[in-house]
Amino acid sequence: MAANTPAGIDKEQAFGMAETEMEYRVELFNRLAQTCFNKCVDKRYKESELNMGENSCIDRCVSKYWQVNGMIGQMLSAGGRPPM
Repeated sequence: MAANTPAGIDKEQAFGMAETEMEYRVELFNRLAQTCFNKCVDKRYKESELNMGENSCIDRCVSKYWQVNGMIGQMLSAGGRPPM
């Protein structure tokens, strides 16, 4: 067993867990990009680059998305339930 794998987990299990984590991260990024793009970018492209309003909106959207994702992760890891 490698020194950096938790006790009771072999290399194949650790690799599988890392692969699952990577798939989760890719899916999270794709959802984040799609959500913020749909919310912030005008459907009729007028310019080749984002304008100041779109940049600001995307910045706020990404920040809120990560903040909420972190809060949910903390609640799930603590076994807590979201407030109703």
